[in-house]
Amino acid sequence: MSTYPLSLNVTGKRVIVVGAGTVAARRIPGLVHAGAHVIVVADSVHDEIRALAEAGRITLLERRYAEGDLVGAWLVHSATGDPDVDALVADHAFEERVWCVRADDAAASEAWTPAVARVDEITVSVTSDADPRRAMAIRDAVRDQLLEGRLPIRRRRPSSGAVVLIGGGPGDPDLITVRGRRELARADVVIYDRLAPTQLLAELDADVELIDAGKSPSQHTLTQDEINALLVERAGNGLRVVRLKGGDPFVFGRGSEEVQACVAAGIPVEVVPGISSATAAPASAGIPVTHRGLSTGYAVITGHELRDLDALARLDLTLVVLMGVATMPDLVDGLMAAGRDRDTPVAIIERASTVDQRITVGTLATIAASAAQAGVANPAVIVVGDVVSVPQLLSAHTDRIEVPA
Repeated sequence: MSTYPLSLNVTGKRVIVVGAGTVAARRIPGLVHAGAHVIVVADSVHDEIRALAEAGRITLLERRYAEGDLVGAWLVHSATGDPDVDALVADHAFEERVWCVRADDAAASEAWTPAVARVDEITVSVTSDADPRRAMAIRDAVRDQLLEGRLPIRRRRPSSGAVVLIGGGPGDPDLITVRGRRELARADVVIYDRLAPTQLLAELDADVELIDAGKSPSQHTLTQDEINALLVERAGNGLRVVRLKGGDPFVFGRGSEEVQACVAAGIPVEVVPGISSATAAPASAGIPVTHRGLSTGYAVITGHELRDLDALARLDLTLVVLMGVATMPDLVDGLMAAGRDRDTPVAIIERASTVDQRITVGTLATIAASAAQAGVANPAVIVVGDVVSVPQLLSAHTDRIEVPA
C-alpha cells in the first residue's frame, strides 16, 4: 500500500466522530486542540467525551449513526466497535468523498491517524502502514530523544531573543536535568563556567557560539558585569542564549543577578534549576546531609565569606561549605573557637560525581593538615558533622578515600 503523508488544518471545520468509547476518547482531544468543530454521534458515551460536551467544546448527538450525518464534513473518524457500522460509515464517507479513519480495521481504512507527540513547538507524526503499535514505539523513541536534547532541535529561522540559565549539576554530564539538556541543544550562544558539564558542548552545532566565562576562584575570564552585558547584547540581537553553570544557578551562582540584568533590559529569561553540589557532592561520597538521630537539617555557606561561625557552631546541623578550600584553616579554627567539638567529623569531596572524585576525611582538629598533605584542590565541597561517620555509607567508597597519617 502506497500512502501520501499529509497534515490537515481542521480549524473551524466540521469533523464527525462516530462512536464515543475509549478509542474516540483518545482521538477527540487532539481534534479539539487543533480547533476542529467536532460532532460526536453515539448512543453510548464515554465519561470524558460527555465532559467535553458539557463544557461546550464538542457537539454530542446521543443516538445511533444515520445516513446523512456526514454531509458537510471535512473528516470522519469511525470508532464504534461494531465492524458493520464502521464499514457503513466508511462507505458513506467514500460516497461523499470525505476522508474516513476506521479504528477497527486499518487495512480497510482510507486514512490513518498517526502516532503523535509534541515537544515544545515540534510535532512528531509517525505512521507505519497498518501497524499502529510499531508507529507508537517509534514515536516514543523520537519523543524521548527530543526531550533529552539528543536530536537537532535548534531553530533555524530568526526568532525573538531569550536567555535561559541552566544548572548543569555537580560535574557528571549525566546529572544535568532532561530539560536542561534540551534547552542547551536549542542554544545559539552558550556562555559557560569552568564547573559546568562542558563535555556536552561538543554535541552542539559547529556554528553555536561558545564563550568561556571562566569563574575560577583565582581568575575570572569575564567579570559579572561583562557576562550580564553579553547576555543582554546577544539576546537583544535575536539569539537564544544559554548561561550554563555548574550546580544550581541560584546557589552561589549569581544567577539572580543575571536574571535582574535581563529583566531590566526587557529580555525574556527563564531558569532551569540544577542539582546543587551542596547535596549532590555529599551524596556521591555516601554522606547524607541529614540522618535520623544525627542531623535534622543542614546549612550551606560559601567559603569566600566566612560569617556567623559562632551561630553555625551552636546549631546542631550539618554544615556544607562550597568553594572553601582556600579558607578551610580559618573555617575549622573559627568553628572550634565558637565551641564546636574538635572531634567533629569532616569530609572533603573533590571533583564530585566524576571519575576523578576523591574524598578526604578527618576531624575539625585534623582536616586542615590532612587536606594539605593530600593536596586537596578545588572544585571541592566540605561537609562538617556527625553524618560523615554514618556506618555502611561512607564505607562503600573506601577505594576513593584519603585518610592521611
